[in-house]
Amino acid sequence: MKRALVSVSDKTGLVEFVKELASMGYEIVSTGGTFKEIHEAEIPVKRVSDVTGFPEILDGRVKTLHPNIHGGILARADQEEELKAKGIDRFQIVIVNLYPFEKTVEKTDASTSELIENIDIGGPTLIRAAAKNYENVAIIIDPSQYECVVSELREHGELPLKIRKRLAWMAFTRTAEYDAIISNQLKQALDIDIEYPERYILPFRKVQDLRYGENPYQKAAFYRDIFLKEPCIANSEKLKGKELSFNNILDIDATIEMVKDFDEPTVAIVKHMNPSGIASADTIAEAFQMALGADKLSSYGGIVALNRELDIETAQAMRKLFLDSIIAPSFHSDAMPILDKKKVMLLETGSLSGVKMPNIDVKRVTGGILVQSRDLSQLDVSTLKTVTERQPTEKEMADMLFGWKVVKHVTSNAIVLAKGKATVGVGAGQMSRVGSVEIATKKAGDNSKGAVMASDAFFPFRDGVDVAGKAGVTAIIHPGGSIRDQEVIDAANEYGIAMVFTGMRCLKH
Repeated sequence: MKRALVSVSDKTGLVEFVKELASMGYEIVSTGGTFKEIHEAEIPVKRVSDVTGFPEILDGRVKTLHPNIHGGILARADQEEELKAKGIDRFQIVIVNLYPFEKTVEKTDASTSELIENIDIGGPTLIRAAAKNYENVAIIIDPSQYECVVSELREHGELPLKIRKRLAWMAFTRTAEYDAIISNQLKQALDIDIEYPERYILPFRKVQDLRYGENPYQKAAFYRDIFLKEPCIANSEKLKGKELSFNNILDIDATIEMVKDFDEPTVAIVKHMNPSGIASADTIAEAFQMALGADKLSSYGGIVALNRELDIETAQAMRKLFLDSIIAPSFHSDAMPILDKKKVMLLETGSLSGVKMPNIDVKRVTGGILVQSRDLSQLDVSTLKTVTERQPTEKEMADMLFGWKVVKHVTSNAIVLAKGKATVGVGAGQMSRVGSVEIATKKAGDNSKGAVMASDAFFPFRDGVDVAGKAGVTAIIHPGGSIRDQEVIDAANEYGIAMVFTGMRCLKH
């Protein structure tokens, strides 16, 4: 008789599936709560203990770890005589899914002992054994696989080798992910103080396939960190619009992260991961108009993120503009009829207030990855140092602090000109710092007069200050630390510019 071993935590669709197997002549062998559910459905089922001749012990910690079980799973075709000599019968199908370790982790009050008890031992062992012997055994690890398995069994009488291979690969992938999750969570629960271990294993799950990568000839998919609950692109809900593309996701991620840094109503408009405009104001509608006015040309087709609900006034202001995507914590019901008429993607994130969580930042290079702590830095105003003859005014200081929050999100070499808590010019990604200053002042035009300038790193020469001074910039904030700091300070004094050192840089590559 053909036999199936069943031991599952997730019992979705279990009874219907096992009933199909029984109707095809499979003897069902099961454990604990799984046995109970099958038995109560009046499906013939045998206990694992009847096969092993040994009861479950240690409160269920040991159930299936027995030669009569694993011999029946692991035996190759040429080992049939040994099986018979030992009185062991084969299993053709193994259906196992694992203790809900992830769900235990999600419980905010879960103790270390509770985590430990939800680490499955027998399950992964069964899965790996069946997957290893895919030539003779089919391993089924998820209720989503039941329908396909039943269909194949009905058509072929057994699962074709091609299907068994695919199921085996999926099984090994699942146990690898399971162990990665346990490793990451126990590092925290057991207070392991190794920040960057010798082996770095990151569990991610696919959100969706993408239409293509950065270019149409590149294939791509989007994966998410399964435990990061912070509002972000991976956890947002699409309300309307086209399917996300690779470049969409990069731009949207950059835009969301920009507005998270601000407490007051703030809007960011981004093109190619750099802001064309960012502004803070008393209302979200006013902030949008200011961000748009910072660079109307570059905002065409841009990504817009708000850190407040999108209201009807802001929706009206967007009505005639060509925008690629709009991201907000929520959308007012009165704004939706206006936005429904636009060909634009809408993403809802939930509240963006005070939600940044410690996490890692991973960048891929050919042959490896770079891992660093996420940049959650905030400027300590008490450590700022004015190095010029003139002190900044209260307004200039407010604008410099605003500009510093923006400049950390701009690709280096990064220069931001700001006035009235709005950007008026942005210079990004240039090979020389003075080149970024020239671009920023050119974009700002007459708005350079009375603006402040933020730089993500020190000025190696005075030339950037000269360009800013001639354009009418009145205050500059940057890290300092150049061997030519005094030359740069002298240049600022010549133009009557107030200069503040932060003592910290905020490069973004």
